[in-house]
Amino acid sequence: MQRLRATRRILSCSSKCIFGPQSNPNPAGPSICRYASGLAHWDWNGRFSGSLWDQSTGICLGKTSGIQYRYYGSLATKIQRNPSFSALNFDDVNYFKSILGEKNVIQDADKLLSANTDWLRKYKGSSQLLLLPRSTEEVSQVLKYCNSRCLAVVPQGGNTGLVGGSVPVFDEVIINMGSMNNITSFDKVSGILVCEAGCILENLVSFLDSEGFIMPLDLGAKGSCQIGGNVSTNAGGLRLVRYGSLHGSVLGFEWKNQSHLGFQSLFAAVGENLVLLPAAPGIEAVLANGDVLDMLGTLRKDNTGYDLKHLFIGSEGSLGIVTKVSILTPPKLSSVNIAFLACKDYFSCRKLLLEAKRRLGEVLSAFEFLDNESLDLVLNHLEGVRNPLPPTMHNFYVLIETTGSDESYDKEKLEAFLLRSMEGGLISDGVLAQDINQASSFWRIREGVPEALMKAGAVYKYDLSLPVEKMYNLVEEMRTRLGNSAKVIGYGHLGDGNLHLNISTPQYDDMILAQIEPFVYEWTSKHRGSISAEHGLGLMKANEIFYSKSHRSLISARVFLMQSKAEIGSALRWPTSWSGFTLEQVDITELQIILLHLNESKLHVMAMSYVVGGPKMY
Repeated sequence: MQRLRATRRILSCSSKCIFGPQSNPNPAGPSICRYASGLAHWDWNGRFSGSLWDQSTGICLGKTSGIQYRYYGSLATKIQRNPSFSALNFDDVNYFKSILGEKNVIQDADKLLSANTDWLRKYKGSSQLLLLPRSTEEVSQVLKYCNSRCLAVVPQGGNTGLVGGSVPVFDEVIINMGSMNNITSFDKVSGILVCEAGCILENLVSFLDSEGFIMPLDLGAKGSCQIGGNVSTNAGGLRLVRYGSLHGSVLGFEWKNQSHLGFQSLFAAVGENLVLLPAAPGIEAVLANGDVLDMLGTLRKDNTGYDLKHLFIGSEGSLGIVTKVSILTPPKLSSVNIAFLACKDYFSCRKLLLEAKRRLGEVLSAFEFLDNESLDLVLNHLEGVRNPLPPTMHNFYVLIETTGSDESYDKEKLEAFLLRSMEGGLISDGVLAQDINQASSFWRIREGVPEALMKAGAVYKYDLSLPVEKMYNLVEEMRTRLGNSAKVIGYGHLGDGNLHLNISTPQYDDMILAQIEPFVYEWTSKHRGSISAEHGLGLMKANEIFYSKSHRSLISARVFLMQSKAEIGSALRWPTSWSGFTLEQVDITELQIILLHLNESKLHVMAMSYVVGGPKMY
């Protein structure tokens, strides 16, 4: 019963107020706004029509009046700030100092400059306040106060994001999770780790290594990124081919629901009758009104209702602030082998992947590729990096890692695979790491590509999921399209079909960007790919979601029939605000799926309400 009451609070305390709107670059199209509309607060021209306060929940609702604008990129993406959100004042700062302490309320200009600027130095906010909460309770108090004052906030972790989702757009209060960096518990029998969201990934890797376990997630940014942000963006990383995504590894997490986040509320309720939705095991949630829902669990199996954690993994902070994570970690195996290989063409890389899956199957833990332009960039811009193969440049390079429990058997198996592939013409050259230092130098090449790109100048980054057989075609077409005006490189996680397409130029150029976008999104959509494989949407891709999700799929509701009798009963009646509109007329940038309870037919329509365009959490 307590869980059902908690569910009702989730539904009734939906997030209503956030940053201020972000508009569609198409002036004729509807706005994508950084506040949640709730039910019936938008008209069909994209205008907000809600009142300032929701009397039933006490949640802040914004009203549009004068608008401030900020532009990003050559497409003149116009970002609007809703001035009805409050401006920070001395009383606010003093309140935050009273609950966090003076040293955790940052107003120093240098520290704010860093927190306001994203890793690519492409997006920059103008926040005047950085908060460093140290506990779940402090996060809860901060959010409760911000909601009461209608103050916009942006959650932040390691600030290693690549799509502009981890920094303010305007003057949002920054809530950085870095001070919540404690490991709560670790069970050596089950391998279940419980830790706070601000734990740096590399620190978790080191801790688990000392315990004889490993993290199922490994990223090039592991020295800075935080586990809360990894979960919030569903980071894929280098070993997804072996351990899968975080949807399979995360057992639960602690979550703070905040009413000033960039997406719609998790659920929208119509009327007094609500579907009683069981809360997911493994989540501790704090609602916008300050209520704490403790659902942080460590069970691998629990089928007592909907597993809500999957809505939060990859939601980019749009549904709340993750404060703790429970994650399943695999044991550390004794045998690790790494090979750095050269291939003559992309077809050979594809064929090599197929053969690796067949012949290395149970020990294959990573399969990465990069083209010769990527390697050349790393060799020219990173100190101490050298090509492990003879000087002759090859067209493509592949890094293969195997992990197992029998060193002699695993190495023999890998060597037999490499010999067979060499004889079959799939490999032009290659070398097998002889010790941990050589293995690290191989990984340094692959993980150093983003750093080398930053040192080379401006970079346009695209993180795409595509059918493996077509992945590199986009790189070749982009080179033809741009000619000598930019350097186009391709690398990524070939094992799971994830291409990192990067265009490197001396400085950002509107003419070049106009040649890249929307072509890269159109090409990806044409080949039924995803415009965001693992980086998220953030600010960069908020308006481009329809390239991966059809208009109808962003609007249509999945209807669940929950009835005690076979007959459906009376016809479905939509809320008044929907009457007279067809699906085609609904704002395609907003998923308005409404929770509706029809007593006479016992028919329930239930799903989440989701607005594209909010910033991700970390």
